[in-house]
Amino acid sequence: MKKVLVTGATGFIGYEVSRRLCKLGFKPRLLVRRPLRGGLLAPLAAELVQGDLQSPESLSRAVKDVDTILHLGARAAFEEYKLLRPTIIDGSTALMKAAISAGVKKFVYASSLLVYANQAEPIDHDTAANSGLGYGRAKLEAEQALSKLAEEADVSFAAIRLPHVYGARDLMFEQVRQGRVIFPGNGHNLFAHLHIEDAAKILIEVGRKGWTGISAVGDYLAATWNDFFGVIREYYPRFSEIGVPRWLALLGTRLYTPFRRLQHMPSLYTPEAVIGWNLNLPVEPGLLWNELDIEPNYPTIRFGIPAVLDDCIAFRWIHPLADKK
Repeated sequence: MKKVLVTGATGFIGYEVSRRLCKLGFKPRLLVRRPLRGGLLAPLAAELVQGDLQSPESLSRAVKDVDTILHLGARAAFEEYKLLRPTIIDGSTALMKAAISAGVKKFVYASSLLVYANQAEPIDHDTAANSGLGYGRAKLEAEQALSKLAEEADVSFAAIRLPHVYGARDLMFEQVRQGRVIFPGNGHNLFAHLHIEDAAKILIEVGRKGWTGISAVGDYLAATWNDFFGVIREYYPRFSEIGVPRWLALLGTRLYTPFRRLQHMPSLYTPEAVIGWNLNLPVEPGLLWNELDIEPNYPTIRFGIPAVLDDCIAFRWIHPLADKK
């Protein structure tokens, strides 16, 4: 892995991937769609390039002389399939085609656990993907399209199905800083979690080691949302979570959806987000980590959450979905 392109570099996970690459001694090329967000990348020793997944010409420029792509860019919201397809599926396939034309050797795609339906047992390599959510469907179709193109062109391809990734820059911890989180559901469902540093770590290691395939990943111990919020409260006693019954949250988000569309901005407050929050999605401990022969820096939320709360003291962040510029 010599010259790396990161898409979605001004996003939550993309920024951390970019920062970690620079720390490791790489000078990555970072694809930036909204120039006004490019200032967030100013501290990084990186090469910035203007581009858009829906502009094939800009992608041809972005992939020139690149050997590895870490693809995180797309519309990152739990919305209807028709709103997500242009970037998640069409934009990703356009990027892969540009990459093939430019001779890119490795392509790593950041996918999602939401490609799965509700699971009674921990997800492993044999668990079938079958999502009823628009976001999960779009991610799964993108995986399939990218995998087919990569196989035909002999490009090394990996899709990493990320769980709930948490860190000081995400929207949840923006609410935590304010002292409360509104949660749609009873919080009893098991979910896989991953500290932002470990999400970046595993995506980069997949690229560096040339791992190929499709895999879910999480930390070493799935936790309920009640457990997650409980750890936050241990270290930050003024914090509280406000539970909203699932049916009421669904009703509220359905009523809000027409007004949200008028804003022409992605949103996390959607019926699909409510459904996603309430899925049972644990991951087999060690899945993918063992194959790469590495370990997470934060093996459980009991290690990761205190570190995030420390980071919350140090800086402020504008999440892409909260940035109206």
